[in-house]
Amino acid sequence: VQLVESGGGLVQTGGSLKLSCVASGLPLDYYTVGWFRQAPGKGREGVSCISASNGSTYYADSVKGRFTISRDNAKNTMYLQIDSLKPEDTAIYYCAPTAACSRPIETMRLYFGSWGQGTQVTVSS
Repeated sequence: VQLVESGGGLVQTGGSLKLSCVASGLPLDYYTVGWFRQAPGKGREGVSCISASNGSTYYADSVKGRFTISRDNAKNTMYLQIDSLKPEDTAIYYCAPTAACSRPIETMRLYFGSWGQGTQVTVSS
């Protein structure tokens, strides 16, 4: 099982990025996978989740209306479109399997396996 994140970068406040998570050995239409982030000096928190069973999407309060999670089953890839970026969005972003899209999403946890390297998102003010 391997999940590889990409798409991060340095952007100005108000900018956009699209993060990708390519899964190998883990069918995304069978396992629920979420996006997490870890800001400097802070713990890792759940950001968004898409249910494997019905495709329902969930977001942390801090990103609602700005982030959009999606999934391409044919490519076994999950995406996170990030718009209206704020400096407080600066973090390393990870994708990982989670047992369920727990509410609040911020409390989502890694279900199995280990964290990948993530992709760095830096927002300048």
